[in-house]
Amino acid sequence: MTTHGPVMPVWNCGGCGLPWPCTTRKQELRAQFVGAPVSLALYLGSHLVQAAEDMPWTPAGALHHRFLGWTRHPPELPQRRTATMPAEPNRDAPQWAR
Repeated sequence: MTTHGPVMPVWNCGGCGLPWPCTTRKQELRAQFVGAPVSLALYLGSHLVQAAEDMPWTPAGALHHRFLGWTRHPPELPQRRTATMPAEPNRDAPQWAR
């Protein structure tokens, strides 16, 4: 069970105090719903509806970005460094173009 649940009606994280879902909860949700992006969107969409009722002064676009916008982007993965082989010169190209 996570400590990073929403504290309503302000929708801050109970674990770290950041706007919910916080970075930690997003990572947990990605792991929990791996391979089920539609289920994740439905789960978060239901929270978005409740948050919109609790915070009617918050613009709809901001709530959408906060609750659903991050789900369409894969998490940042460390870039893997690979060795590259130099390309072979084109033997048909003029000598100056090699």
